Amino acid sequence: MIEWQLPTFGDVLEARRRISAHLRPTPLYGYASLNELLGGEVFVKHENHQPVGAFKVRGGVNLISQLGPEERRSGVISASTGNHGQSIAYAARLFGVRATICVP
Repeated sequence: MIEWQLPTFGDVLEARRRISAHLRPTPLYGYASLNELLGGEVFVKHENHQPVGAFKVRGGVNLISQLGPEERRSGVISASTGNHGQSIAYAARLFGVRATICVP
C-alpha cells in the first residue's frame, strides 16, 4: 500500500518549477462590483485561460513531468469524465508519452 504524505513547501516550489516551464501564468483580476458586494478586496484567478480551460492541467503536467524513462515508454491510463483526463492527455502529448483516457 502507498503511504501518502502532505506536500511540503519545498514540494510546492518544485512543482511550480516543473509546471512553469510548460504553462503560462494566468491573469488575476479585481472586480469592483464584488468588492462592493462583499465589503473587501476580491480577486479572481482565471485558470480557465490554461490550455485545457482548467487548473487541473497543472497537476497533469506536474505528474507526467516526473515520470522516468521506463514509465514514459509504458504510457499512462486515466479514467475521467472531464478536466483531469484532458489534463493528462495534454501533458502526455507535451512530453511525448502515450496516453489512454477512459471516459465512463
